[in-house]
Amino acid sequence: FDLGLSTLNPTITMDPSDQKHFAVVDYVVFAVLLAASMGIGLYYALSGGRQRTTQEFLMADRNMRCLPVSLSLIASFQSAVAIIGVPAEIYAHGTQYWFIGCAYLLGLFIPAHVFIPVFYRLRVTSAYQYLELRFSRAVRICGTLTFICQMVIYMGICVYTPAFALNAVTGFELWVSVLATGLVCTLYTTIGGLKAVIWTDVFQTVVMFAGQLVVIVVGVQKTGGVSEVWRKVWEGNRISGLDLNPDPTERHTFWTLGVGGVFLMLSLYGVNQTQVQRYLSARTEKEAVRSCYMAFPSLQLALALSCVMGLVMFARYCGENHSDKLGTAAGDAMVLYFVMDMLQGLPGLPGLFVACLFSAALSTISSAFNSLATVTMEDLIKPHFPAMTEARAILLSKALAMSYGLLCVAMAYFTHLMGDSVLQMALKIFGMIGGPILGLFSLGMFFPWANSTGAVAGLGAGLSVSFWVSIGTILNRSSGSSSLPALICSPRSFYMLIASLCSFSRPSGLKRFYSLSYMWYSAFNCFTVILIGLIVSFLTGRRVLTCALRTVYPLLGKLLCFLPERLKKKLCCVTPLGQAVSNSSRINSCVFQSPYSNII
Repeated sequence: FDLGLSTLNPTITMDPSDQKHFAVVDYVVFAVLLAASMGIGLYYALSGGRQRTTQEFLMADRNMRCLPVSLSLIASFQSAVAIIGVPAEIYAHGTQYWFIGCAYLLGLFIPAHVFIPVFYRLRVTSAYQYLELRFSRAVRICGTLTFICQMVIYMGICVYTPAFALNAVTGFELWVSVLATGLVCTLYTTIGGLKAVIWTDVFQTVVMFAGQLVVIVVGVQKTGGVSEVWRKVWEGNRISGLDLNPDPTERHTFWTLGVGGVFLMLSLYGVNQTQVQRYLSARTEKEAVRSCYMAFPSLQLALALSCVMGLVMFARYCGENHSDKLGTAAGDAMVLYFVMDMLQGLPGLPGLFVACLFSAALSTISSAFNSLATVTMEDLIKPHFPAMTEARAILLSKALAMSYGLLCVAMAYFTHLMGDSVLQMALKIFGMIGGPILGLFSLGMFFPWANSTGAVAGLGAGLSVSFWVSIGTILNRSSGSSSLPALICSPRSFYMLIASLCSFSRPSGLKRFYSLSYMWYSAFNCFTVILIGLIVSFLTGRRVLTCALRTVYPLLGKLLCFLPERLKKKLCCVTPLGQAVSNSSRINSCVFQSPYSNII
């Protein structure tokens, strides 16, 4: 229904004929970005060891400093999805989403002090090698295949989003844009390896921040200054307070974002191969931990820029939807309309922002291509061909990176068929698939008595429940009533919204379960894997420490430190350091010192 918003900003319009217009200088700026990314890839293809070994191609010779690694950690998931999705979220629903920044602290602290020490001291190449050391080959393969599915689907969104942006603001053919994005990224990833990916991430992060900052500065100036922006967003009810509602079906509250967001962050920065590969490329363990800490302020800055951009958008339009002027009804297109409105008449700046989107997308996509090639090579191919020569291995690794690039371009086709915003789609994917993966690693690291049967059963149960809830959510949404308007820009609008709220009833039974906030998906699926995994492990006969002690973090021993040592050993399976394991022949690196020798 009409909230009477059309009269609030009657003078702010943009000639639709100007929408799809790039000046020559905009194309030059955009072309320079792609050329620079390609140049970095060529440089690392022709310098150093020339990517002639899998160690150099996949792990950057384990010789990277903490600064480029930390910027690459940000760029790997600060994609075009976030640059477009977060401002659109703030514009439509207010600043409540900003509270996800609270989750960044624990979401990076725990990986720095739990996951990084375990992975780094095991000297693995793929995070899923850990699962074989801890459980069995079958668990490793299951984890690898799950990760591949997650990243291929997510990459479809990442490839589609900047191509959609370029099409919206220039009229450039959508699928030509998709193909160009995928091919450029595939090429420099294939020829340059992880070093090229990390250093292009650094360059693209700078471009990404610059593009957002330019839009915000120009937007504030054209809206009337900081005080005017603040007045409009305050009167428009876009500044959200601390919502402590414990209801898990509420889309965004402090608990869904600040607590549920921790599990989402752990699935990304704790056990995701894309990030683990960056930790392992660092020169030392201390450099890896430091890079994790250095990512915190940069992530907060990226979140702040995106949220402020959404607020400036609201101050400019006060909730009006002009996305139809770009030839689409998608809410995310409103961000692109805002950018072109603000930057029209400023040659080069529209090109800079589209370059910003492509920078974010290319950094994410290249990181994924490299990590997908790594896990496929290390987890699915090398175990079956241990005598493969280094020359053939590096050639196959490059072929895998290229193949995944083409596959992700194909997946982009399905993205435009989905109904959610790009931000919500991305976070749902990480919750649905990343949550069970987090549960699998947590089961192995924190519960020494869990066995491989329990791990496989837990992962299967977690994925099954995840897809059950997701399908139920889709069916429930399609059969439900239309969503409420989120905009309150005048007293009249407020009273109309209150009247509408009175007419809506809360869902009950399974429908309420299907209404679970998508921010809880990671936590819910993680605990499902752990619970089922422990139950099945006990039913199938627990085996105390089926692997080397260095694969287990003594979490329970720390939490139950008040118990007598004898009882603690019985409950937590604390095995004396150096005790041989029955299947040590399967673990060829048992000679390494335990990372917890100074604790036990």
